Amino acid sequence: MYHAGIIQTRCCARAGFIGNPSDGFYGKTISVIVHNWAAEVQLWESPQLVIEPNREHDPYVFEGLAALHAKAVRESYYGGIRLVYAACKRFYDACLEKGLLLPDRNFTVRYATTIPRGLGLAGSSAIVTAVVRALLEFYGLREEDFGKPKLPNLVLSVETKELGLTAGLQDRVIQVYGGACYMDFAKERMERDGHGLYVPMDVNLFPPLYIAMVSDPSESSGIHSPVRVRWERGDPEVHAAMAEFAALAETCRGALERHDWDDVHALMDANFDLRRRLYGDEALGQANIRMIEVARSLGASAKFCGSGGAIVGMYQDSRHFDEVKAALTAEGFQVVRARLRETDPAG
Repeated sequence: MYHAGIIQTRCCARAGFIGNPSDGFYGKTISVIVHNWAAEVQLWESPQLVIEPNREHDPYVFEGLAALHAKAVRESYYGGIRLVYAACKRFYDACLEKGLLLPDRNFTVRYATTIPRGLGLAGSSAIVTAVVRALLEFYGLREEDFGKPKLPNLVLSVETKELGLTAGLQDRVIQVYGGACYMDFAKERMERDGHGLYVPMDVNLFPPLYIAMVSDPSESSGIHSPVRVRWERGDPEVHAAMAEFAALAETCRGALERHDWDDVHALMDANFDLRRRLYGDEALGQANIRMIEVARSLGASAKFCGSGGAIVGMYQDSRHFDEVKAALTAEGFQVVRARLRETDPAG
């Protein structure tokens, strides 16, 4: 059967609102989709299977050696094409594992993305998720054919199993479910079901949010942190901190549902303060810490969006946002209002 027309899928960036610094610690988190940036995929039937490189992110022609060097320093040696390649391969593996027989049809796929790299906004997982959604539509499959709670596992396996990257489920869960989502990665449930408890939340429960970013992601992080090693060794301080992160997420969920934004503000700040005590300033990086300090000095809450490079926080009103933006911009940071709904105005 011929599939007429072009399939177009879109997957947005995300911000970790509160909870564990990584879902790999069997904790609890809340994440939200932000529509300021997105990865988009186009896929259509063709005589051969073709993966088109993106001219911006997968260049093989440069103006000169200096331009090549700048690109390699900024984005390493790989753009998004390996993610598309690996997503197609892993999707086929998953269909075989499920006993889903795919029709013998080829396609051409291309991607584009506006999600900034290296800032903890889930740019890689957005590309993979958009590819998987396009393949599902092209082959007439549904999320339920894989089990929706397990679809993030498929997306995750593209980066971990195929590409050997370190990643967790949190980004993939919110990008599969969309909107906002509370996640409980309790160890017993993860081992029993192969996935966590994922509870969609109404984005209207959330206060106005800003996102601030460093201008150069290479300067956003410090040294490697030993927290993961300490966790695996059973360090009581680390395990106690992860339990505290989970409690912050659970408490914040209730505060959001009550529209108690004073509590939400305090909990977001407490989330970063706990992370700072646990990881230390050298691991967090001075640029990240400075963003937090500037935002808080003006009465905004502030915490990391992800692993560093970008922060998210609450502001009171437009005048307050303008003050926070002006102060952060004066120090070289970029600031935007977080668009929690696709219809929210840019800016």
